Amino acid sequence: MAQPVTAQDIRQAKLDNPKTRDRDLAQSLGISEAQLVAAHLGHGVKAINPHPDAFMPAVGELGDVMALTRNESAVHERVGTYRDYRSGPHASMVLGKEIDLRIFPKHWVHGFAIEQETDRGMRRTLQVFDAAGDAVHKVFMREESKLDQWDRIVAGLAVEGAGPELQVEPRNPTEAAKENPAKREQLLEDWAAMTDTHQFMRLTSKLGMNKLGAYRQVDGERWVRRLDNSAVEQMLNATSAAGQDTILFVGNRGNIQIHWGPLENIKPMGPWLNVMDPRFNLHLRGDHVAEVYAVDKPTKRGKALSVEAFDKDGMLIAQVFGQRDRETNDLSVWEGIVDDLPSFAKEEVEA
Repeated sequence: MAQPVTAQDIRQAKLDNPKTRDRDLAQSLGISEAQLVAAHLGHGVKAINPHPDAFMPAVGELGDVMALTRNESAVHERVGTYRDYRSGPHASMVLGKEIDLRIFPKHWVHGFAIEQETDRGMRRTLQVFDAAGDAVHKVFMREESKLDQWDRIVAGLAVEGAGPELQVEPRNPTEAAKENPAKREQLLEDWAAMTDTHQFMRLTSKLGMNKLGAYRQVDGERWVRRLDNSAVEQMLNATSAAGQDTILFVGNRGNIQIHWGPLENIKPMGPWLNVMDPRFNLHLRGDHVAEVYAVDKPTKRGKALSVEAFDKDGMLIAQVFGQRDRETNDLSVWEGIVDDLPSFAKEEVEA
């Protein structure tokens, strides 16, 4: 049996691989990213209170920062200031103009303040991880951030007693598509009666399904059209060309981060589909996309039309809505973009 990796081993691996991202280095060592960070406690790392009720008001005092939320296949980076935090026992929110989050506090388990010397100077970040040691949310200081507030904020969040040998729980697998064919007609009936997109999760749960299972069951009906996997890149390019504002979601179990606005500079690089705008970046692994759907959900304001990409395990990678014109409520440009996306070509079944 292989010997467990010690904190000293982890720190040495970090010194030997200074340019390797923490997430990739942790994976190569067979540990979680949080364990890699915890091994550096006392070496540029301090343990902090990760609960959003403490964390969010504190980071709001740091001014302009970069907020990062990711999952296995997409990274969402948004520059702004944390404003208008609203606490809740099961779900909390940040409703700022630029940083917009939907937070699930029970997954905010481990927190760290990190100071790391890099080729570009000192990098300061606040990072939160779930019980399995996977990243939930990260905050990166920028040149224009209130650097003079950093020490005070970290001291206010600091907690005692954390050690370099962090214990993590097994990672819960992604829930696969869950269908319930006996409730298909009820699904269509309830879908037609929706008045708000937030009703959808309760609707499917009541019928013994999940989101992907529901989409598969009614693909080709009024509300759902499965798209070719290439539709994600085509949608990004068409949205950029049209100057269409979007509402773009990327999330994990503990946090969903939302971008409101245009997607202007689309830069594919290898398997990555990138949006490289001044205050918003998206990095999405196009080769991870296994299923894509155009989905229409009725609301009081009219249809809410989205493009949603899932990986091979059924995890939602990203979800994009068109943003209505503020004055006219018009969504016709976005509807045209989605209508032009290629449908999934079902293979002919041989007799």
